[in-house]
Amino acid sequence: MREAKDSGDVVGARLRAVLDGGAAPADGPLEWADIIPAWSAEEDDVSPLESRSAGGSPGGDAPPAAGSGALPGEGAFESGHRRWLHAFDPGRPGVRALGAVALTVVLIAAFVAWRARPRVDPVEPSPVVAETGPSALPRPVASSGEVVVAVGGKVRRPGLVRLSPGARVADALAAAGGADPGVDVAMLNLARRLADGELIMVGVTPPPGAVPAAGPSAPAGPGSPVNLNAATLADLDGLPGVGPVLAQRILDARETQGGFRAVSDLRKVDGIGQARFEQLKDLVTV
Repeated sequence: MREAKDSGDVVGARLRAVLDGGAAPADGPLEWADIIPAWSAEEDDVSPLESRSAGGSPGGDAPPAAGSGALPGEGAFESGHRRWLHAFDPGRPGVRALGAVALTVVLIAAFVAWRARPRVDPVEPSPVVAETGPSALPRPVASSGEVVVAVGGKVRRPGLVRLSPGARVADALAAAGGADPGVDVAMLNLARRLADGELIMVGVTPPPGAVPAAGPSAPAGPGSPVNLNAATLADLDGLPGVGPVLAQRILDARETQGGFRAVSDLRKVDGIGQARFEQLKDLVTV
């Protein structure tokens, strides 16, 4: 056992002599701590990155001094972090360029949104085509909103009375104060619709050319003209060449125009041409 230890001492002495370039001691035991150089704890904690920085690499940080409290490798990490931030720092010109690009993108997006907005196309008014030709119906004349008739004869307040459209003979008689006492109004057609501008005579014979306000008109006798403003559907249907359809058209035209002013107004009725008018003009009156 002693021999093995001595052999180890000899080997250690020789190894130290080779490393240090000196001779081994003459006597005394040798320990491995005397042969191998001691390594401090700080050297064991140094990272390879810090070792390269301490060895003189460009931009490397010096190793922390003993007792400074800095962690091993902290200087190298901070240096690398600063280099990374510096590489991505655009600077003032870069910030301005980025702002200009962002503003351009916003303007383009706003323009595209404005162009894509829904549009409402105005509706063009349809052209109104005027009806021409003999078959065109006469357009109703705008009334003033009232009917004016003259009430005369044996009434309390003879004169002009103003009534609403669609008024009857009874309304005109009431507006004139009613008939005088003892006057028989049984021959008046009190339910007849009034036409604007007509004359109603109560208890007396109407003058020539006046529109009679008599009751239901009797069928016209031979040679007796039919009054267009007082005729019924049956009266007009009895005229030569006039049937129920044409008679109704004559009544509608009379209602629309507020009464016929002249016999020639028959020409305005749809279905009455020149030939039929020549046939009827001597058989009717107004």
